[in-house]
Amino acid sequence: MPTLVNYSGDDELYLGGSLCTAGSNIDVYYPPSKRARINAPFIYGSIHSEQNQIQKPTIEVLPNECLFEIFRRLPSSRERSFCACVSKRWLYLTSSICKAEICKSENPTSSDVEMTSAGEDQDIEGDGYLTRCLEGKKATDVRLAAIAVGTSGRGGLGKLSIRGSNSVRGVSNIGLSAVAHGCPSLRSLSLWNVSSIGDEGLSAIARGCHMLEKLDLCQSSSISNKSLIAIAEGCPNLTTLNIESCTKIGNEGLQAISKSCPKLQCISIKDCPLVGDHGVSSLLSSASNLSRVKLQSLNITDFSLAVIGHYGKEVTNMVLSGLPNVSERGFWAMGVAQGLEKLVSLTVTSCRGVTDASIGAIGRGCWNLKQMCLRKCCFVSDGGLVEFANAAGSLESLQLEECNRITQSGIIGAVSNFKTKLKSLSLVKCTGIKDIGCEVSMLSPCKSLRSLSIKNCPGFGSGSLAMMGKLCPQLQNVDLTGLYGITDAGFLPLLENCKAGLVSVNLTGCWNLTDNIISALAQLHGETLEVLNIEGCRKITDASLAAIAHYCLSLSDLDVSKCAITDAGLAILSGARQLSLQVLSLSGCINVSNQSVPFLTKLGKTLFGLNLKKCISISSSSIELLIENLWRCDILA
Repeated sequence: MPTLVNYSGDDELYLGGSLCTAGSNIDVYYPPSKRARINAPFIYGSIHSEQNQIQKPTIEVLPNECLFEIFRRLPSSRERSFCACVSKRWLYLTSSICKAEICKSENPTSSDVEMTSAGEDQDIEGDGYLTRCLEGKKATDVRLAAIAVGTSGRGGLGKLSIRGSNSVRGVSNIGLSAVAHGCPSLRSLSLWNVSSIGDEGLSAIARGCHMLEKLDLCQSSSISNKSLIAIAEGCPNLTTLNIESCTKIGNEGLQAISKSCPKLQCISIKDCPLVGDHGVSSLLSSASNLSRVKLQSLNITDFSLAVIGHYGKEVTNMVLSGLPNVSERGFWAMGVAQGLEKLVSLTVTSCRGVTDASIGAIGRGCWNLKQMCLRKCCFVSDGGLVEFANAAGSLESLQLEECNRITQSGIIGAVSNFKTKLKSLSLVKCTGIKDIGCEVSMLSPCKSLRSLSIKNCPGFGSGSLAMMGKLCPQLQNVDLTGLYGITDAGFLPLLENCKAGLVSVNLTGCWNLTDNIISALAQLHGETLEVLNIEGCRKITDASLAAIAHYCLSLSDLDVSKCAITDAGLAILSGARQLSLQVLSLSGCINVSNQSVPFLTKLGKTLFGLNLKKCISISSSSIELLIENLWRCDILA
């Protein structure tokens, strides 16, 4: 049975006999036979004719209709699986048998009872908990047919994913029809980049798999509205629909889904040129249980967003990306409608309709909004950000990426206005932020902020960081990746003002920081610090490791890659009795040599991960010795 379902050889299946071709395209099974014992005088002609008669496969003469009737009367799926191993013809015949067509004997014989009660060979009536995934060359009709037959008596197939296809013998409508016949318990189907499957195959799924709940179609160029209409009619339990780069799917298919699938909860539509306002608005106005919405690279207008704002009363998560035809009016209407009363998370990317006016309306209309992410929204400025901060009273997380009109004053003003709710602030590649002198003594501190992440903002320097330190006294997680402009003088006020104690600090690429600030960090926050990343800080030496060894009691993850540390620093680190490092990264530390092996071995008593990539002074023999001694540690070299 496992051989049938999970085989990885050629498409032809073998089971104790041999396959050969009779006629043009018929695969014939010959059972193994013993050499005949001949006592009579040898007569070549008669023996040769007898052998021909013996080898003649009489059952293969039967038409498909007769074989089908035989197979559907077999007592269990075990016997049907054995039959499927004989040839492709038998495999396809057994896979075409629907569950309703299987005959169950009303008065089973003793041999049938004995056979069907043989422990693991007994059929299991399941709800479809098995999962199968076919990728690339493994995706063929033969494998799909084998899966359909093999899983029928083992609990049923619940999830099927097909990604790519065999260029010679790829998946087609035939294979998907076999799944439709043999897997009525199928609940999730994913088709990625399978252009050979069209409306015929997906319509078969709709007719045979009425329990389908999730449908994921990506780059399925042969699937059209006809398939979605069939799914809508045959699969009323559909809860999740993902459509990406399907050029033949448009409004008609989405309208059918909206009318016949009342349980729809999650919808994601990306890069489908035929999808417009009629399809999206029908989905959003009819699906009363819709909670997750993702619309990306579509030709929708302000009308669709107005419908979302009015009917999206159950929507909790929404992603809007690359909507060039939606203007400021559309986003403003979405907020003013005040229908998104349960919206918790909103992500907007590359939408020119997001302006100061529209983001303010969203803040006022979505009063339960907790997470807001704006990416590449170039028309949002300081005034809009501050207005949004005043209106969004429940916001806990704010992420701004490549919003280049926002400056230092906008960030400071927004943070001071959030006051008691905001827990996380992330700024990524915001080039409009520059160091400008600003008095913060009159501003209210944001005591709720716990996580501050500022990545690759080249203008964010020591002055801006010092002000953030004064405004955010309860920080626990700080990520300053790529801020090469900050110095010890700018980072020190933040360390001194963090009263709660820092837990995680990432200073990757801050190459102007020195041992003095790492020593201050260890002294002020050594009791709470658990994760420290100072990769690429070229001025960090063994003195920092000495401070870490002395003051850091809870540190479990340390990354000093590309720093100026030596064997002496590792010796000090290994001598710290209170230190229990679990992850240590020394990648690119060219001054660490073979002499550090004893120290690394000592540290390895608690290590689960050790990164020694590009440590050119450590020989391969030393690496092998470490691998042998630190058998419980994952070593990268």
